[in-house]
Amino acid sequence: MKKINVVVCGMQFGASFVPIYRDHPDVASVGICDINPEKLKAVAEAHGIKRTYSSFEDVLKDDSVDAVHLVTPIPLHEEQTVKVLESGKHCACTVPMAITLDGLRRITAAQRASGKNYMMMETTLYTRQFMMIQEMLEKGELGRIQFLRGCHYQDMENWPSYWMGLPPMFYGTHAIAPMIALSGSRIGRVVCFGSGTMREELHAQYGNPFPIESALFAFDNGLKGEATRSLFETARVYLEGAYVYGSKASVEWGFADNDDPIITRLESKENRGFATPRETVKAPAYYKMLPESIRKYTVSSSDYDETNPQESLTKGAAGGHHGSHPHLVHEFVRSIVEGRKPCIDEVLGANITAAGLCAHQSAMEDGKEIIIPTFD
Repeated sequence: MKKINVVVCGMQFGASFVPIYRDHPDVASVGICDINPEKLKAVAEAHGIKRTYSSFEDVLKDDSVDAVHLVTPIPLHEEQTVKVLESGKHCACTVPMAITLDGLRRITAAQRASGKNYMMMETTLYTRQFMMIQEMLEKGELGRIQFLRGCHYQDMENWPSYWMGLPPMFYGTHAIAPMIALSGSRIGRVVCFGSGTMREELHAQYGNPFPIESALFAFDNGLKGEATRSLFETARVYLEGAYVYGSKASVEWGFADNDDPIITRLESKENRGFATPRETVKAPAYYKMLPESIRKYTVSSSDYDETNPQESLTKGAAGGHHGSHPHLVHEFVRSIVEGRKPCIDEVLGANITAAGLCAHQSAMEDGKEIIIPTFD
């Protein structure tokens, strides 16, 4: 039950997690690591961080570090995760877990050999929209799940070079993860098609010709789900969307990322027909399960009022990735302190990631059915 020492690596996106760790009651100290000295200094000064590391290797050598949160470029995830676990430290890593099936196997093997925790930090499983859907499912309001959908539309033009030409489903986790979590089952099979064309230089890095991919997944419990992912040369407003269709009610994320969810409910059999009633609702902020010191991070800083926290937490706009960041940090930290596996462990993380990797393989083989390997 001791407090832990954490280091966050990668201060581009990773900087947003630093104050959450700093304020978590079970964290003794937070260190930060980045190869850019100016960025490292700026983040340290902004958040009052004393422990800084200019190289990943220095983090691994520090025996006082209990856990590392990797927020680094996608191609580095596999190797860095394995090294963190082999160094005897717990590891959290942003998505995707890896970009090859062998990479997933290496990580799961390293986790088991080390006995340390691995957590894939999948934001969609802690968004207020997802948690609202999950709560409705647990209360029986959705009835039986009949079908699931996910999507992630984003234009990656002008992002860092490792993104250029990335197969869409290599980073399909935001579209896939909610389906797996709601289904209560792993994904076992996939067929997928790639569509469209993009300029030739985008083919070079990964050998991927497709700007957009759409997959149909078969779950081991018999459910089916569909996910679409776009990365390049596709004109579509940004959206990470989760959709669940039930026998009593359905929930749809909306057209754009910040839209309020739409709930459709079936009326009695006698009243059903063409005019199925629907309502647009505001997903509540799920903050009460968090320590008070980090609840404020479920909303944007401009919406948090220290003089009236309950009101601002209830009505404020969502913080990072729809309020998910403090939930991810809390789950990772508490799993270590409590000596248990995190909710998104190496097995779940591998199935979420492998479903996307196998979907791209299917697309490259013109829709061939691919069996997704197991990692348990």
